[in-house]
Amino acid sequence: MARIAIAGFMHETNCFVPDPTDYEDFAHPADRPGMPRGDEMLVEFEEKGASTAGFMAGNDGNHEIYPLLWASATPGGAVTKRAYEMIASELVSRLSQALPVEGVYLDLHGAMVSEEHEDGEGELLRRVRAVVGDDVPIVISLDYHANVTAAIVAHSDAILPYRTYPHVDQYETGKRAATAMKRLLIEGRPKGRALRQLPFLLPLNFQCTLVSPSKDIVEAAMVRESDDTLSLAYLAGFPPADLRECGPTVSVHAYSQEEADSAADEIAQFVALKEAEFAEPLLQPDEAIQEAMRIAAGASKPVVVADTQDNPGCGGSADTVGMLAALVRCDAQKAIFGVVRDDLAAAAAHEAGVGAEIELDLGGRTDLPGVEPFRGRFKVDVVNDGCYQTTGPVSQGKPYDVGPSALLSIGGVKVAVSSRRVQALDRSVFEHLGVVLEEQKIIVLKSTCHYRAHFDPIAETTFAALAPGGHGANPVDFPFEKLRDGVRYYPLGPVHAG
Repeated sequence: MARIAIAGFMHETNCFVPDPTDYEDFAHPADRPGMPRGDEMLVEFEEKGASTAGFMAGNDGNHEIYPLLWASATPGGAVTKRAYEMIASELVSRLSQALPVEGVYLDLHGAMVSEEHEDGEGELLRRVRAVVGDDVPIVISLDYHANVTAAIVAHSDAILPYRTYPHVDQYETGKRAATAMKRLLIEGRPKGRALRQLPFLLPLNFQCTLVSPSKDIVEAAMVRESDDTLSLAYLAGFPPADLRECGPTVSVHAYSQEEADSAADEIAQFVALKEAEFAEPLLQPDEAIQEAMRIAAGASKPVVVADTQDNPGCGGSADTVGMLAALVRCDAQKAIFGVVRDDLAAAAAHEAGVGAEIELDLGGRTDLPGVEPFRGRFKVDVVNDGCYQTTGPVSQGKPYDVGPSALLSIGGVKVAVSSRRVQALDRSVFEHLGVVLEEQKIIVLKSTCHYRAHFDPIAETTFAALAPGGHGANPVDFPFEKLRDGVRYYPLGPVHAG
């Protein structure tokens, strides 16, 4: 029976929003576990939650699981030096105390940037490798939006990727990681390693695996795996993370270098040939609402519009209200918008009480270009404490605590307001406020793609809108400082040149 140390340290970093991610954001997140340590991890992930739960289940009691710590924060600005060092140092210290170990499993994201380390995962893996030595296998799972670097490939022995966006396969990814670990314990570390970086960035709106070409690429990568392959990972990248090695990648760990290179070249070429197929319409706010109203007039289900540039899941501030202004300007009826993070507005609603009317400058508090509050007179429809249970396939039934919350209305538009940032990837973010989503004509929500797993079944159609926000849908607008030269900002787009 081998001793396998397991840990998690996850963050999806948007380098182009002003607010950094500090230690407290990992210790007390609104939409995920805090920071379980040791046996607390075994309890937290006993049945569900992230790839860690799948890895534990996939072990089948065959080996001793030695839990270290698990930390994850809501996507946001760069991880502070303080947060990174406190968490990474504790993780490495606990690993040192656990020695000897025969294997290490790390539940990572792949797009973490700290104030000191542009490749947060690569630096963490370097430290872990230094502790366990050259003979101990290290298996990692990565989010579909990972920016895979040479350091990540060099210091790990198998990379098990999420294959879905919306992410509904975290648990299965962990189980696949456990299978890879079992093989590594028997056959040893692989000598073959390959990394291919595509010469273009892929905006998140083009990454959905429910449709082609992303669906085709993932399926091709799965088919290309062979008996000699430990892992073959196509990962689409996260453009708002400013680092040299940003972008889509194909990485392979295999027991021969020939197989690693062959598989990586084949899938990288397949992706390159699909470059021209990536596309999705992106409308300006008024255009999007007018189109939604046109479709809704003859629809039996709600039309869903993604306020993609304020997606909290990409580090957006969740307080921009450009789409609310468009809804009111266009006199939309039976529409709902959210979730807007504004603790002051939520507090004012609680103080006024249900049925009251209040004058508010709603949202728009973050210092971003084109972002300003929405001034209006709102009716308070509902207030609550913001604690609820999610129900959708991406959130996996996690409890959320988004702080004092309210449902406001202005004209034919309802607005969901929370005190903490939350992505609308789960219908419960509206339903906990008493909203019957099926009765709405238009749903405008702060997300990019994750929402589709739970909202598509009740939607007539979905598309994205470009209101001002912290997550630019087009990387050409990002002020990159570290991105390598020669990379196209988007498929068939202009080239980055320092």
